[in-house]
Amino acid sequence: MGVVKLEIQCPETVNGIGLEPDPDWSFDTLLSELDSLEKTLNVSSSVPLPLAKTKSREFYGEKGIKRSSNAFVMRISDEEFEDNEGENEEAHDGGLVKVAQFNCDELYLSSSDDDSDDEPCLEVQTYLMNEVGLVESALFELTHEHQLGVKEEIRNRISALETDLMNESEKSFSAHTKVEKYSEARREVQRKFDVQYQRRIAEGLDNHLTAVQRDHELKSQIEERRIRSDAAHEEAKRREKAIQEERLRQEKAKAEAEAKLKAEEANRVALEAERRAAKEAAEKEAAKAQKSNTSKVSQTEALGGPNATVSGVLIDQLKGSEIDKTNKSHSAGNTLRAAESALNLERERLQKLKELDEINQSLRSSSNEDFGSIERHIARLIRQIRGTKDNVSTKASALIKIFNNPGCPQTISIASFAKKVVSHCESPDNAAFACGHVIVLVTSQFPQAMDLLVAELQRACIYSVPKHISYSKSAFESKEAYWKAIGYREDHGKIESSKDYLKRLESYMKLYGALVQTEVAGCQNVHGLNEGWAWLARFLNALPANIYTAVALNAFLQMAGFALFRKYKSQFKKVLNIISENFLNALRAQEDPELRPITAEIQSYLEDKKFLQEPEGRALQSSLLSSVMVPDSDYRDSYHQPNRFFY
Repeated sequence: MGVVKLEIQCPETVNGIGLEPDPDWSFDTLLSELDSLEKTLNVSSSVPLPLAKTKSREFYGEKGIKRSSNAFVMRISDEEFEDNEGENEEAHDGGLVKVAQFNCDELYLSSSDDDSDDEPCLEVQTYLMNEVGLVESALFELTHEHQLGVKEEIRNRISALETDLMNESEKSFSAHTKVEKYSEARREVQRKFDVQYQRRIAEGLDNHLTAVQRDHELKSQIEERRIRSDAAHEEAKRREKAIQEERLRQEKAKAEAEAKLKAEEANRVALEAERRAAKEAAEKEAAKAQKSNTSKVSQTEALGGPNATVSGVLIDQLKGSEIDKTNKSHSAGNTLRAAESALNLERERLQKLKELDEINQSLRSSSNEDFGSIERHIARLIRQIRGTKDNVSTKASALIKIFNNPGCPQTISIASFAKKVVSHCESPDNAAFACGHVIVLVTSQFPQAMDLLVAELQRACIYSVPKHISYSKSAFESKEAYWKAIGYREDHGKIESSKDYLKRLESYMKLYGALVQTEVAGCQNVHGLNEGWAWLARFLNALPANIYTAVALNAFLQMAGFALFRKYKSQFKKVLNIISENFLNALRAQEDPELRPITAEIQSYLEDKKFLQEPEGRALQSSLLSSVMVPDSDYRDSYHQPNRFFY
């Protein structure tokens, strides 16, 4: 932007004030110099000049901001100053309007070569170049002064308003700050109150929940005590009911035993009568008696002669006492077929079992302890018996530990062991040989448990004695009574089928056969092969050939035949010959279709000489194999033999 240069023709000094011909002043410096000049003029003149100012001039922009300008040069001649002073005096004297003359003979404007940038400024101030008269100049000056005063007043008011506005803004900001602080303080107080209120609510809720929980606990305790009381009452009722049932069972067993004794007594009386009748009719029955004696002699020779020993009992003693006492006639009313020695042993074992039951009942009634958990533990251990050495050893050790537990009477644990073993043999997953090993390991430490277990087995299956009860209308009121006498079960007043009974009979005899042949190193089997040999001799001497005895004999041979042959060799083969010639012939002579399957199976056992082969499962496995846990079809068929004699 170009520079505006003003040149005023005036003397170099005015009233002793020298002016530089070409000063380089700023606009503020010029204003201050003009103020100084006016003060000097006012002091030197007796009449104040119309241009006199009591306040320094200040130029503001459109927005109240002081303006600044480039420096310019002003020259004033002495003649003009004097003429102006004289005219001012005249005007003052004549009452004329105060006029101030400002004359510029020449206005020199200089600009840079770039005129296009300065043209707007020159156009705005072109009036400075016009020459006007004194009046117009004074009027213009007054108008300009008035405008400046008005503008200055407006600026002052605007400035005051701006100041007031700023003050008000500051006050408003301060008030707003105070309000914010007050609001923040109120919020803080409110937050504290909320925290305290929430804390009180939480404490109240916690106290309420604690009280509710306490009430629930109290109610649950009351309910638990009530349940315990009801359970104890129910347990007492159950025990009382069990005691009553046991008493009824014992009475029933006693009545049955008395009935059996009466039947035996009747048999004895009938036998004596038969013997007397036989002596009187000796001549008539000579041929028949001779034939019978010949058959008996042949059996005695097959068993090894008159001096052969069977489990400590001489065969000639069996011939002279047991065979004569068991070979009875149905026409004389005889129903029980068994060796006298076997019946005596059965009575002794059953008596021990009865005494043990009475002791246990008195212990249960006098003690408040519940032994059901121990009995369930024993049952669980027996169900978990498998055909491995580790399993058998572990279960036997656990059972021996239970027997030695001082918290449970030994009579209760032994009785429970005997019952659970006998009942478990009915299960289809029963491992008879493994159970036999566990029984031998346990009874080697507690020998009294063997007689009790055999007693339980003989009470469940009469053919483990062995003995047989023949049907007679004079001895039994009905067929159902006879079936109950030989071991059929009754469920809800209905007798079980012969199929189920024979299946259980086979399971019992398999367990008995596995037990007598079990041999464990370092342990004594108190009911070993001698008892098995005696059972076989008593069975062949006393029991008739029918479907029940056939199933019992086949199951026993399947399990114990291999061990009996290893010990008795040729004597066992002679017994097998008697079975083949007498027992099987007696079965075939009945011509009963139901007997054909079991007859064929016994005949296959004899002809194929299966007694030379060790039964599968007899030797315990060293580890748990899948073939042991899940037998294949052939093993399952040969081991369980399901329904092979039912058609």
